Amino acid sequence: MSNKLIEVKNLKKYFNTPMGNLHAVDDVSVSIDRGKTLGVVGESGCGKSTLGKTIIRLHEPTEGEVLFKGENIFDYSKKDMKKLRSSIQIIFQDPYSSLNPRMTVSRLIAEPLISNKIYKSKREMEDRIKSLMETVGLSGRLYNAYPHELDGGRRQRIGIARALAMNPDFIICDEPVSALDVSIQAQILNLLMDLQEELELTYLFITHDLSVVKHISDEILVMYLGQSVEKAPYKELFDNPIHPYTKALLGSIPKPILGERGKIRNTIKGEIFTPINPASGCRFAKRCDYAKEKCYVEDPVFIEVSENHFVACHI
Repeated sequence: MSNKLIEVKNLKKYFNTPMGNLHAVDDVSVSIDRGKTLGVVGESGCGKSTLGKTIIRLHEPTEGEVLFKGENIFDYSKKDMKKLRSSIQIIFQDPYSSLNPRMTVSRLIAEPLISNKIYKSKREMEDRIKSLMETVGLSGRLYNAYPHELDGGRRQRIGIARALAMNPDFIICDEPVSALDVSIQAQILNLLMDLQEELELTYLFITHDLSVVKHISDEILVMYLGQSVEKAPYKELFDNPIHPYTKALLGSIPKPILGERGKIRNTIKGEIFTPINPASGCRFAKRCDYAKEKCYVEDPVFIEVSENHFVACHI
């Protein structure tokens, strides 16, 4: 039996614009083993969040397949997808705008339970809500509090509790700590890792922060303008980056070393390739110091260069 919980095959998501089709996700293929975390990194606008939302059909795909436990969920009817929602959940980036400000903490956590008619008695519902609050580290005194009364960390814990309410197998974490203070980020990351170990959860963790993704991921996928440019186990990616874009991302991580102040970092220069009706060629070519003529006319192939280390680069 395969250990793969999620398999994404040649996934594409295009958006129609007055200027043409915007290739938000363009031919991405990845898989995630049960109980593991795939981190997805890249600049803002590279298609990370669109990838996550298309995988769970918050966006309908243009092409491709997503196999969940071996079945293509893009073939599911609305009724089948409603059943599947209990197994696939998402934690959104902004812990305030993703919560209804008119609902209390208990009502927010109860919402998926009510929608799916899980409990018949009020007592069972209350016990489940209190259990979820305890699981994510929310004090019982906040049971009747409102989101505006809480800080960002507690609001995000509500989002995590809502995601856990239906006992899912797979959770997409869409930049769940980017809106939080650094000290709170660490608490939420540790909570997510503890929950993964305790509940055997599988994560797709989306972020632009490489320091964060290194902390939580088993494998890392680097995206650039809708395409996969490199994928490897987290240690291999940090120790042996191959794609010039990956190297530039890693070089941008701040290093708190005495005497490093004033040192000039290598920055990415050049024109950004348009994702609207893109021409053939590497989309990073105009910003790459190593680009050759071939890079501008021929699409690089995403190939395995060493064990489980994939790169799309002509050089």
